[in-house]
Amino acid sequence: MSIQDIVEGKKQWRAHVARVKALPPDYRIVYREMQKYLFKVGPVSLSDGPLLPQIVDFLEEGAATGQGVLELIGTDVAAFCDDLIRDSPTYADAYQASLGGKPGAARQ
Repeated sequence: MSIQDIVEGKKQWRAHVARVKALPPDYRIVYREMQKYLFKVGPVSLSDGPLLPQIVDFLEEGAATGQGVLELIGTDVAAFCDDLIRDSPTYADAYQASLGGKPGAARQ
C-alpha cells in the first residue's frame, strides 16, 4: 500500500464521516451502534468494502422521506446487521476454519 493509497483512503473516510454527521441525531446514534456491532462481528470486507457507505445511503434515503429510524430498520439493530452480512465471511468464520471447523459454525 502506497502513501497515495493511504491519503486517498483517509479522504474517503473523512467524507464518509461527514455524511454520517449530516444525518439527524437519532439516525446518527443508530448508525454508530450498527458500526460498533459490525466492527465486533467483523465481516472480512468491512474496512474496504461498500457496506458502510451503503448503510449511510440507506439511512439518508430514510431520513429524506421523513421516516423514523426504527421504522426503517426495526427495533433490533443487531438482527438488522446480521441480515446485512448473512452471506459474508466473517473473522469468526476464518478463525473457525483455521481450527478445522466448518465455516459458519461460530455463528450458531
